[in-house]
Order: sequence, then C-alpha cells, then structure tokens
Amino acid sequence: MSRAEAARGGGLGGRLLDALDRRIPKPAAWAFALRIWLAMTLALYAAFWLQLDSASSAAVCVAILAQPKRGQALSKATYRFLGTVIGGLVAIVLMGLFGQDRVLLLVSFACWLGLCVFVAQFLQDTRAYGAMLSGYTVAIIAIAHIDAPQTTFDAAIGRIAAITVGIVAITFINDALASPSTWHSLLPRLAAAHDAAKAFARESLIAGDPGPERTAALIGRIAPMRADANAIAGELDDGVHRAAGARSAIAALYVLAAASRALAAAMGRLPEPDPLVREAHALALRAISEGEGAGAEALERHGERLRDLVDAGLRDGGRSLDAVMALQRTLDVVNAATFAEDGVRALGDGHKPLRDIALPTHRDVQVAVRGALRVMIAFGLTTGFFVLAGLPQSSFALVQVAATCALSSVTPDPRKFAQGVLIGMPLAALCAGFTLFVMLNGAQGFPLLAIAMAPVIALGCLLSLNPPTFTIGFITIVFFPALMAPENPQSYDPQTFLMNALLVVTAAIILFLTVRLVLPISASQHRAFALDEARRDLAEALAGEGGDATTRTSLNADRLFQFSAWNSGSGAVRRASLHHAFALAQVEAAAARAHAQLRQLRRVTTLVTLIGRAREALAAGRSQDLDRAAQDLVARAATQDREVRLMLARAATDLATASRVIRRHGRFFRRLSLPS
Repeated sequence: MSRAEAARGGGLGGRLLDALDRRIPKPAAWAFALRIWLAMTLALYAAFWLQLDSASSAAVCVAILAQPKRGQALSKATYRFLGTVIGGLVAIVLMGLFGQDRVLLLVSFACWLGLCVFVAQFLQDTRAYGAMLSGYTVAIIAIAHIDAPQTTFDAAIGRIAAITVGIVAITFINDALASPSTWHSLLPRLAAAHDAAKAFARESLIAGDPGPERTAALIGRIAPMRADANAIAGELDDGVHRAAGARSAIAALYVLAAASRALAAAMGRLPEPDPLVREAHALALRAISEGEGAGAEALERHGERLRDLVDAGLRDGGRSLDAVMALQRTLDVVNAATFAEDGVRALGDGHKPLRDIALPTHRDVQVAVRGALRVMIAFGLTTGFFVLAGLPQSSFALVQVAATCALSSVTPDPRKFAQGVLIGMPLAALCAGFTLFVMLNGAQGFPLLAIAMAPVIALGCLLSLNPPTFTIGFITIVFFPALMAPENPQSYDPQTFLMNALLVVTAAIILFLTVRLVLPISASQHRAFALDEARRDLAEALAGEGGDATTRTSLNADRLFQFSAWNSGSGAVRRASLHHAFALAQVEAAAARAHAQLRQLRRVTTLVTLIGRAREALAAGRSQDLDRAAQDLVARAATQDREVRLMLARAATDLATASRVIRRHGRFFRRLSLPS
C-alpha cells in the first residue's frame, strides 16, 4: 500500500471513529440509564411488597421524574407530589358530587382540566407541570373508576402511595449513585454566558451597538438557563443561595446587554466627550474586561468612582442631557457587571448574593385560553366518539387522551411533542408486547421482570437525552411500564394488552390531530399575541403601573427570546420586527425605572412640580415633553444633595431614553396607538 493510500485509509478510519463517537452514548448517558432502571426496579419491588393496587404507577412515576440532574428531579418530584394530592382531593369531590351522573362528571372534569392547563401556562417549569398534573390526575382516579364510584377514595390513596414510592425510590438512587448536581453543570454554562455578555458589552463600547439580532442571539444563550437556576434550591444546604445567585446573574446579564447598547448610543450622540465622560467610559471598559479590573473589589471601586463622577457631572451644571445620560449608563454597566460577577461566584461557592430576584416568564393570555379550550374540546370529542363506539375500555382511553393533551399544553412546541408521541406510543406498545410475550412468555419472578425491562428503559433514557428524540424517549419509558402493567403474579392476557395498545396509539393520533386542527396557533399569531401583551405592558409602565424595572427587563428578555423563535420571513422583515420588539422593551424598562425614581423623589418638596410634569409626560408619551422634563430635572440637580442628585440622574436618563426611542420609532408607536 502506498503512503497516499495509507493516508486515505487513515483519514477514512478517523472519520469512521468520529462518526461512531458522535453516535455511541457517552458514559454519563449510560450512568443515567442505569440510575433510572435501578429506580424503576426499586419502585416496583417496594410497590409489590406494600401490595399497592397499581404497582406500575410507581414505575411510571420514576419514568416521569427521569431527569439527568438531581435538582431537576427533586424539583419535579416536589410538584408532582403536590399536584397528585390536589388532583386526588378534587377527584373525590367530583365523584361525591356527580358520581351518579356521568355526563356532569365528564363535563366537570373537562372544565377542571381546562382550568389547570390555563393556570399552568402562567407558571414556570416544574410548577407548570404540577398544575397540569393536578388536572389529569382526576382522570386517573375518577374517570378510570367511573363504573365503580365507591372505589374512588381507595384509588386516590393508592395513587398517592404509588407516587410517594416512586419519588422515594428515584431520590434514594440519585443520592446513592451520586447523580450529577444541577448547579455543577450550570456553573460553566453561566460563566461562559458571562464572558460572552462582557465581550458583547466591550464591543458595544468600542465599536458601537451590535444591533438587535446580535442581542437576541445573546439572550437566546442566557434564557434557557433559567429552568436550571430554579431547580438548584433543593440540592444542597446552601442551594437557596446558589439558586438566588444564578437568578441574579442571569438578570444582570440581560441588563448588561441593554445598558451597554444604551451607553453606545449615548456616546454616539456626543460630538466631543468631556473629561468626566471619558473617565467614566474607561472605567466601564475596565469593569467588563478580562483582567483584574473585573474582580469584586475592583468593581466596587469602579462603582463608587462612577457615582462620584455622576454626582460631579450634575453638581457642576452646564452639561448636556446626552452627557448626563452617558455618565449614568456607565454606572448602569458597572452595576450590572457587579451583580453578574457576584451571582456567578454565589453559584460556585454558595455565599449569600447581593440580591434575590425573580425571573418571570412571558405568557400570552390568548395562547393560554386556546390551550385550555383545545384540551377541553379534544376530551369532549373523544368522549363522544368512545361512547358511541361502545368500547369496553373507554375509560382507559380517556385517561390517556387527557394525559397526553395536558402534557402537550406545557411544552414549548405542542406540534413537535405530538409528533414524538405519535412515534413513541407505538414504540412503547411494541416494546411492552415483545417484553411480555417473547422475553418473559409466561414466566414469573421479579428478577426476570427487572432484567427484561432493562433494555427498553435504557433505550428510552438514551433517546430522551437527545433533544430531537426527547419526546420519543420520554413517551417510551413512561408508557412501557403502563402497558406492561406489572403485577404479582404477572398476568398474560393478549386480548387486554392489544386493546390497551390500540387505545394508547389512538390517543396519540387524537393528540396529533388536535394540535393541528383544534385552535392551532401559527408563528404569525404568536408574534401578534406577544406584540399585544407587550403593548399592554408598555401602556401600564407609561402610566406608572406594573412592577420593578429589573423584573420587567427579565420579562422582556424572555418575551424577546420567544419572539425570536417565532420570527420568520425575509431577513429585512425579521430585522425590522426585532428592532420594533426591542424598542417596546426599551421604552417599557425606561418608563418603569423613571417612575420608580420619581416616586422616591416625591419626598423632596422643591421638586414636586417637576415630578408631576415628568409623570404626566410619561403617561402622554410625548417626546418633546419628556425631553423638557428631563432637562428641568438636570437643571435643578445642582441645588440638591448627593443622594437626590444620583436619583435625578437616573430619572432624567430614563425620561430622555424613552423620548429618543419614541421619536425614533414614532410611526410604529402611533400604529399601536401608544400611549393610549
């Protein structure tokens, strides 16, 4: 063989090894599959030992709680237990009220399920799952026992007992086998996002505003970490501080991106910055550098010096409004950098961070209403179909339809979830049938059952770790034990199994058709709904209503993150849409901050008249009045003390920011009838 042939062979071999390396799961994935198999086996064994009526529910609970990180599993387990208890109580109440009238029972359950789905739309992460679970738990307890209402109480107790066994089993296995901690995997991701945000801010200060598309990309890198940040609290004794630090850092990174863009715009309006502005700009650059200037002590010094510079800029008088804005924005950049650095350190070492704030998520009322109505309509139509068909196991099918429709309602993309269910349900049925009638084939004994289940559980876990196949893997490991229905002794009834398999596949088809035909929501509708919510929030902010500015910034960042995913069309259209979305967010945050400062300044009697004019200018949204109000506040600052001057600088800067954005996007704001 020639050297060239050897090189080609080596190249082919290298590519083959690379391909295998990409497709063969990593050791961490196999460890995850082993933990879930052991937890499901332990849950089944404990359920058999306790002689629970539905041992498979304990295994299904473990499958639903199958999360690669300990904090994620603990958080989901907590809300799963609470949702099960609430659902059990509601099931008992509904059965007590309507046990003798099936129509009223089904209608009341559909209303309850719709209400839970609606509420879940406005909650975050595992809390949304808990709310949704309390809805379809009623189906598992009440609808499944619609022919024997006297057994509802026992079914509720058995369900809660099985869920408790599953939670204890997976918690024990995760602790015993040292399941990876959520905070430990989040720390490098948050640190990398911190570095990316500082690089973005440096580029803004040196080369100018990177633009809305680059900003949206940065937000898209930061926003997905919110779920992990909320899941850390229960992992360690200092988990509350680590979670607070992660949330504080994420919020600070949002503010850092916005403040650096605002500073770049302010510097661009100054033809020749004076010495104070140049020094402030240099300090801001040092605060977002990679060297020692970005440490905690250095950031504290930079912040104190910048407050002195802002105070000096107003005390001396004679400076333009743009110069005051530039000074204040440098302080905003350093403050954001300080909170970000402190938050990342708190996540790593567990110290109490400088602040503990919430990270709200954007939710559209129209989307929530449609999601609730979709579930109710799907359940109602399915109920009518199965009643007319007269199938003997209709209640089992209704439970599956309620569960899958409810699960789809809290996923980011119900259509993709439905596609995964359509593939995962037949796969789960095939795996359950093969395991029961080929591998076990009438055998009894728990060890054989555990060994036979291992390959399918491993397959489902490995599929669930890959984002494109997550739903397929999740449905496989959840419905595999549900269809097998492990018992002691094990029952082998092919007719019952085939009917159940047919019904779960039918439920998957119903879900697939439902999300496409019943009140579907297109990307353009998502954008319109988000724009309408942003318009209402902005109107509230201009009127002085709403929440904290930092909270609004986080909410708007999440809205922009979702808006970017829904944004479509040509490049120019996407850029224009993002540009307008960022304009709405910028004015809203500026108005919220300005009103907050003006409320604090009301105690200064000499400023009451000016504050009233500024608030009226914000409510009216007229750029000329906003500029005039900002200039009046700056002009009056020289006669006040240091604390008041700093508040005046912040208020004047935000008033002027709102004015400039409204003027720049005047046609867009007029089209939205803002302010109203």
